[in-house]
Amino acid sequence: MAKTPKEVVAYAKENKAAMVDIKFTDFPGTWQHWTCPVSQFSESTFENGYAFDGSSIRGWQPINASDMCMIPDPNTAVMDPFTKVPTLTMIADIVDPITKQSYSRDPRYVAHKAEAYLKSTGVGDTINFGPEAEFFVFDSVRFDQTSNSAYHFVDSVEGRWNSGSEILPDGSTNLGYQPQHKGGYYPVAPVDTLVDIRAEMAMELEKLGIVVEAQHHEVATGGQCEIDFRFSSLTATADHLMWFKYVIKNVARRYGKTVTFMPKPLFGDNGSGMHCHQSIWKDGKPLFAGDKYGGLSELGLHYIGGILKHARTLAAFTNPTTNSYRRLVPGFEAPVNLAYSARNRSAAIRIPIVSSPNAKRIEVRFPDPSANGYLAFAAMCMAGLDGVKNKIDPGQALEKDIYSLSPEELKNVPQMPGSLEASLNALREDHAFLLKGDVFTEDVIHKWLDYKTENELDPIRLRPVPYEFALYFDI
Repeated sequence: MAKTPKEVVAYAKENKAAMVDIKFTDFPGTWQHWTCPVSQFSESTFENGYAFDGSSIRGWQPINASDMCMIPDPNTAVMDPFTKVPTLTMIADIVDPITKQSYSRDPRYVAHKAEAYLKSTGVGDTINFGPEAEFFVFDSVRFDQTSNSAYHFVDSVEGRWNSGSEILPDGSTNLGYQPQHKGGYYPVAPVDTLVDIRAEMAMELEKLGIVVEAQHHEVATGGQCEIDFRFSSLTATADHLMWFKYVIKNVARRYGKTVTFMPKPLFGDNGSGMHCHQSIWKDGKPLFAGDKYGGLSELGLHYIGGILKHARTLAAFTNPTTNSYRRLVPGFEAPVNLAYSARNRSAAIRIPIVSSPNAKRIEVRFPDPSANGYLAFAAMCMAGLDGVKNKIDPGQALEKDIYSLSPEELKNVPQMPGSLEASLNALREDHAFLLKGDVFTEDVIHKWLDYKTENELDPIRLRPVPYEFALYFDI
């Protein structure tokens, strides 16, 4: 239910808020925040906002034009569940402090524009997203790289590598029950040591108004988990994803544990994906339901066609880290091959079997939780709409287990890019569909390319990694 500024001020008083915290998402996709006493908060805040230095935020303003302004969205007002001092918190949109025009590199603004573009096309009035962001809960993590050393070390009481340890990372005696590699899907306690932590995470999400549908242990050893929350419209879901990450990390911290949404923190086991369920609606009716393949409509199939056509470009936003491509390899349930199918979880796009037209949707399986939800959801929306507008045929569905196909059978099946550099090159060459409706701008595209190259690709290129010593030290 929409909230007015007056209602938010009253809500703060009712909850005895002493502080007001404003959160916003930076360009790569991490929450930042700014806090003031409640005495500095009033109805005028929603018009005037709060000034801040945009040059200190990754991927944003140069220092000679650094002044920016955050305008809190009253509809996002809740009490922060983790602060000791009662704190009202809201998600902000970023604007120019003088003109109050929305800032083109604000990821939330890109999401807003994608929803507006959908309406302007007449195709639909709502696009829903339901992401399944997997994560690992570890007991400790250490990493460093200097000129003469490099290492990372994660540990977990559930790690199969601890099956021979006398004492576990939490100081307890080893009683066994560590899940095997790829053996962590759905075990009960005592193998699943994280059931109470996940339950608390789910309860905190529910307190924030985010409906949780299920929670369970995932496939990998070492504490891989999944908590599914209910779908919503594009921007609202991206907001929920930011809250999701915040809640998961902070509940884990209560237990002295740490969480990562890295796609591939462990060698030799499954990585963490973020399967994204999507559907378009108009006038309260689901547009993906029909009598074509998998119970889809022609519009739904064309939407799939757009996703498949632009998948290599989408990867720059849906799989935006170098680590993403350590997950996108054959054999670990990651969809490398660009095909679609009903039920088949080895396909890049799955059409879930449902009992109601209202539940008809597609599931895009290649994204991972390192993505900036605002940008990734907006990009997938634009690719799908390009498919609808141009009636892109997705081709024949692939019913076979793609992982078991021979090279001969796979030769005509396109694949996801094998590296971040390849996905950025695809974005460089194929992004006209993202510019429709001014949803993404040339400035946003080029800044994304520059930021990823200068801050991620180039630094990785310069650094030797430990396994290179195993391969080449005695060459």
